[in-house]
Amino acid sequence: MAKSWKQKLDGGKSAHVETLDKPFCGAPPGARMLVATPRLVDSYMRSVPAGECRTIAQMRADLAKAHDADIACPLSTSIFARIAAEAALEEMETGAPISGVTPFWRVIEETSPMAKKLSCGADMIRTRREAEASGPE
Repeated sequence: MAKSWKQKLDGGKSAHVETLDKPFCGAPPGARMLVATPRLVDSYMRSVPAGECRTIAQMRADLAKAHDADIACPLSTSIFARIAAEAALEEMETGAPISGVTPFWRVIEETSPMAKKLSCGADMIRTRREAEASGPE
């Protein structure tokens, strides 16, 4: 049986920083790269205040800085962002109020390729951003 998104959110290795031995995603050899975890990405998303937005790139930069790294791995960080988003959507399907789930719409842009892959699609991200921009519900 396939793992649920929640199980994927809670699984995985510990976050760690690796020193690159060759160029990777624009970073030179010797750069320190954070390999985050799904929970670390989820925690970052939860820390973004209502009505504010960040980008995946900004999240990667913030996470790298917080972990004394030069970059955060763009591949795993994006995968973990999707896991956090889908886990939030799973929670909503089981009745969790939107106020209690990870606000992934504050980090995943509606125009991003990732938004199109989410089970909710880009419309939900746009709707949530608009609702938060107009003030408390």
